[in-house]
Amino acid sequence: MFVREWTGGEMKLRFVPLFLLILIVSLSCRQSGIATATLSVNGRALTVEIARSKAQKTRGLMYRERLDWNEGMLFVFRKDQILSFWMKDTSIPLSIAFLDKNGKVTDIFHMEPYSLFPVRSRSMCRYALEVNRGFYEDAGLQVGDRIDLSEIPGRFALF
Repeated sequence: MFVREWTGGEMKLRFVPLFLLILIVSLSCRQSGIATATLSVNGRALTVEIARSKAQKTRGLMYRERLDWNEGMLFVFRKDQILSFWMKDTSIPLSIAFLDKNGKVTDIFHMEPYSLFPVRSRSMCRYALEVNRGFYEDAGLQVGDRIDLSEIPGRFALF
């Protein structure tokens, strides 16, 4: 990348290292280009990144150093299926809730940082919602509760 610089009546081209720009962008907390939405979990606002593409789902919350208390990631799938997640390269202690197509919580699991042990839904699900460990307890969320996801399918086209 080059930048034109005007100095004392003459124009000079100055090189700006592209790798610095890439480094700054890659160090940002959220993935660039990923959509966000705000959900209500038992009356608590939760800002979630929407993982829709295969690449977004594969990366998930890997390589993050922190996640704010009222933030998470919602994984959206095209059809109901048994879902399986692990914590490869994820340092933040998380909890995951598996949700059916209507937003009903079918399972809640706590996951260990860096664990390669898969956590699987017990039934067919459409969504998985990862948050900081302890958030669901604070919000009083339990298996059988519902999270309103009505705006998610309409607002976010799947890739």
